[in-house]
This record gives sequence, structure tokens and C-alpha cells, in this order.
Amino acid sequence: MIKPFELVIFDCDGVLVDSERIAARVQVALGAELGWPLTEDEVVDRFIGRSHAAISEQVAARLGQETAAIWSERFEQLHREAVDADLAPVEGLPEALDAITLPTCVASSGSHDKMRHTLGRSGLYDRFAGRIYSATEVARGKPAPDLFLHAARHMGVDPAACVVIEDSRPGVRAARAAGMRAFGYAGGLTPAGRLEGPGTTVFHDMRELPTLLTER
Repeated sequence: MIKPFELVIFDCDGVLVDSERIAARVQVALGAELGWPLTEDEVVDRFIGRSHAAISEQVAARLGQETAAIWSERFEQLHREAVDADLAPVEGLPEALDAITLPTCVASSGSHDKMRHTLGRSGLYDRFAGRIYSATEVARGKPAPDLFLHAARHMGVDPAACVVIEDSRPGVRAARAAGMRAFGYAGGLTPAGRLEGPGTTVFHDMRELPTLLTER
């Protein structure tokens, strides 16, 4: 028998806050500046949904540790400035949250400091305070299942009764690996085809989410 959903686990960037476009723009600019030309599509494929540490490893492998450290420092600075200027919740997200009656939490590849900033700037932090989990708390980031299992354990919910709202390929893979249903949001940078797979529902408008959660 299929369990009804008991917990909705939200990714942060690109699901709650429309920050992936900002991050991709900054990564493309840094690549041009530091010697690794990247298109937006390449940034989505390589970086979106992955932890800061995983991205730094890729940059170090390509450009060396010293440049990776510069890249990381510059990204933090430029991303924060862009977030302060341009960040907003994902379209339709506040209305969706108002309509969802299930327990919720956040589980993101970003650090707690980053989430305090982005969720705070977009007016969403108080909706999730005390129920926010970061990849910095686990051994392996997405696409490993560690973060989502960590969130479910702390929320006291069986993984089989959890649904994960994600917008990246590493994220939906992590949800599947955790034995959870995945809802892949394709209204952002990641094309629907990269989110599709077993145990995954792809959708394009956050306003659809409350209804989807009742149709298991």
C-alpha cells in the first residue's frame, strides 16, 4: 500500500527563491573572468543543485586550487550583491505555501548562512525557521541521499512518506536514492527532460503543487 505524504521537503534555490538564474549568471561571468568559459547550459549541467564543496572541486580540477579559492570568494561576493538587488520568491510559491497543509521543511545544498540570506531577503525564512537543513550537515551532498534522509530523520518521518520538491537533476536523483517521491519543478533553468525519471512527477507552475500533493 502506498503511504500518503506526511512531509514535503523543499529544495531552496530555484524552488523557493528564484536564485538559480542569479547563480548561473554569476558563474558564467566568473568563468569568463578566470579562464573557464562556460555557457548557462553548461553551468546548469555542472553546478546547479550541487554543494559549494562539489563546485569548488570541479573548479580546482580545471584551474587549480588557488584559482578555485578566488572563484569561491568572488562568487560569494557577487552572488550576495545580486541577491540583494534582484531576488524574489519563485513565481506562485507564496500562494502554494499558503495552500499546503502538510508539514514542510527545507533541505538545500547551500549553507545555513546562504539560506538565512536568501530566504530572509525573499520574506520566506520565518515560514521554515527551525526546519532548515543544509548539505554542510552530512557527509555527501546531492545526488547522494544523505541530506534528504537527514531531514526526514530530524522531522521524524519515514522516507517513504516524504516528497521532495526539486529543480535540479542531482536533486531528483538524491530524492529517488532516498526512497522518496520527487516532484521536479521545470519552471526554472533545468529542462523537464533532465528531471524526468522513475518516481518523479514533473510540473511547470508552483501554483499546481498543492493539488499535485493530494493526487498520490
